[in-house]
Amino acid sequence: MNNVKEEVGGNERSRNFLEEIIEESIAKGETRVQTRFPPEPNGYLHIGHAKSICLNFGLAKKYGGKCNLRFDDTNPVKEDVEYVDSIKEDVHWLGFDWAGEYYASDYFDQLYEWAIELIKKGKAYVDDQSQEEIRLTRGTVTVPGKESPWRNRSVEENLDLFQRMKAGEFGDGEKVLRAKIDMAHPNMLLRDPIMYRILHTEHHRTGNKWCIYPMYDYAHGESDSIEKITHSICTLEFDVHRPLYDWFIRELNIFPSHQYEFARLNLTYTIMSKRKLLQLVQNKIVMGWDDPRMPTICGLRRKGYTPESVRAFAEKVGVAKRDNVIDLGLLEFCVREDLNKTAQRRMAVVNPLKVVVTNYPEGKTELFESINNPEDESAGTRMVPFSRELYIERDDFMEEPPKKYYRLSPGKEVRLRYSYLIKCEEVIKDAAGNIIELRCTYDPESGHGSSSDGRKVKGVIHWVSAAHAVEAELRMLDNLFIKENPDDVEEGKTFLDYLNPDSLVIKRGFIEPSLLDSNVGDRFQFERVGYFCVDPDSQPGKLVFNRTVGLKDSWAKMNK
Repeated sequence: MNNVKEEVGGNERSRNFLEEIIEESIAKGETRVQTRFPPEPNGYLHIGHAKSICLNFGLAKKYGGKCNLRFDDTNPVKEDVEYVDSIKEDVHWLGFDWAGEYYASDYFDQLYEWAIELIKKGKAYVDDQSQEEIRLTRGTVTVPGKESPWRNRSVEENLDLFQRMKAGEFGDGEKVLRAKIDMAHPNMLLRDPIMYRILHTEHHRTGNKWCIYPMYDYAHGESDSIEKITHSICTLEFDVHRPLYDWFIRELNIFPSHQYEFARLNLTYTIMSKRKLLQLVQNKIVMGWDDPRMPTICGLRRKGYTPESVRAFAEKVGVAKRDNVIDLGLLEFCVREDLNKTAQRRMAVVNPLKVVVTNYPEGKTELFESINNPEDESAGTRMVPFSRELYIERDDFMEEPPKKYYRLSPGKEVRLRYSYLIKCEEVIKDAAGNIIELRCTYDPESGHGSSSDGRKVKGVIHWVSAAHAVEAELRMLDNLFIKENPDDVEEGKTFLDYLNPDSLVIKRGFIEPSLLDSNVGDRFQFERVGYFCVDPDSQPGKLVFNRTVGLKDSWAKMNK
């Protein structure tokens, strides 16, 4: 295919292979584009699903088509309404709406009738073997499978047994319905795959109507066909499933949906497996599915990510045909770039050190005008209180500084952001020699960005007035894993051995009083500290903030 360039947000990029496929079909007169996002409601969506959501909904929007949301709810043992609701919330949060909301369970009657049709054609049979026996007789890549002793049952016997399976006459695992294809097929998925199994389990939508449930490989293609999906887009691991997808559609002579595969998203320092993420939740290693250290969409939302940043990340990652690993720094770059433009600035001190301005009048308070966002003039300004006693960041003072240290030190001056120049005159320590207070003087004529004699200083530090400061819980979040690929485990270890013990460090800091009016989900840049988001654990007067990302951007520097 030609490598065609197009403009996206003012930037030129190559069209991905799926866009080329769609445009080729449009050129042939096939103008209808219908996609779908088909999650199984057995867990919370993660950043990998976000990429698929952006792709499916994005392609439909770009080419004037429609995208359905369909829940592949064929396994009642693991599925729940809780997951359905969370998935819908995540899709909406990302900025998308679906043309239709469907469920594979909506099609159970039709799928059953099609199974009957395949039995009548001699293309399906009831097998009495257990799933373990079936697995053992499937063969290997180099050794053909062994045919079931019940493979050549008559059509009449198969119809009778399958109808009795549906009626509940047999227990779980006693019988299955299998497609009759080829036990020597080089693609092992076509070696008489299971179509139905018996599960006497209540379904979250159909209740106890059914005790037989279709397997994913049987239900998926037919569901696509019922909805007349033109482009069934899956991740690369479903590549080997495509021949079976096509076989069922061909044998039933139904609408010919077609499957296309793209590379799934893999991120450094991140686990994507639902099973492993569930393990983290069940073992209480994290606070829940929405723990801001989790790669789930609800976790990213709680951490302070914006839908715009996630969509930008999906666009930058692009669509590939081969699996690769994306640097987590790219995701952080995207949210940092978005928040830089949209987040209001505030001052907060994470590791406070008290400063007393000895020549400032006791009991006096001044208000200094402070810029809310230098990237957005419309964000306006706010007034920040200044008083005799302040808190500064402990890291902004050194008793014996090295050369080119421009922050506060004995006898040196710095500017307090938006306000005065101060000079450190005295260091107060406790009995153990720990610094507990600094005594400084200020230049009364330096409150508007310049001093009375025109002198300038290089150091500018942030601060909070002690008399007006509000104590807050600041959750300093880091990667959940210390290993770049936590799935790549050494012998005798599991992915849990690579957990980062410092992934959550809780600080008791001070914030400026204007933040008392903030609401859950509000995002801010704490100047010189990082981007933070108000956590749902917050209570009136007791705010909790999650650090979304730091200010330092190493990814952009490495990828110039």
